Amino acid sequence: MDIGQSVNIVKSLSDISRLRILNSLLEKPRYVEELAHKINLAPSTVSFHLRKLESAGLVVQKKEQYYIIYSVNNKLFNLNLRNLIQFEDMEKNSEEERIEKYRTKVIRIFFRNGKLIKLPVQHKKRLIILSVYSAKFRPGKKYSEEKVNELIKESYEDYCTIRRLLIEEGFMKRDKHFYWLINK
Repeated sequence: MDIGQSVNIVKSLSDISRLRILNSLLEKPRYVEELAHKINLAPSTVSFHLRKLESAGLVVQKKEQYYIIYSVNNKLFNLNLRNLIQFEDMEKNSEEERIEKYRTKVIRIFFRNGKLIKLPVQHKKRLIILSVYSAKFRPGKKYSEEKVNELIKESYEDYCTIRRLLIEEGFMKRDKHFYWLINK
């Protein structure tokens, strides 16, 4: 479970009317008017709260003839509090998010209309640009030097430099006139 889903669940449980609705649905599945009558709320209010509960994944609906029947999502109700507040390595996720934002920023700065403006001097940025070029090639496939040049030249005139850097930085290997991606 991710942190956003947990927050959504906790927020949806922080309302008395929603707790009353859930309590009633724990007894048995019900339709809106039946819930409204049972907990003494207007059907429109019950519908509003059901949408909130449904967006949090706490209730599910199914259509039966003319009615929409709501019931609790047993899969979610079988979670305990520990499952709700324990996340897979939050620092790792935030680090990956930060890295992806940086990568996107570098690509946006150095590419215009799909063309590389200039090759970055900083090694870290250069590796990001090279990863963009390596994505033009399929793993396991061998490419002729002419094909490699052609694919690079689509977005940067100095194809020799990019081709050389792809090999030097370990993105590709070369044997005579054939090139291929290295699985990392």
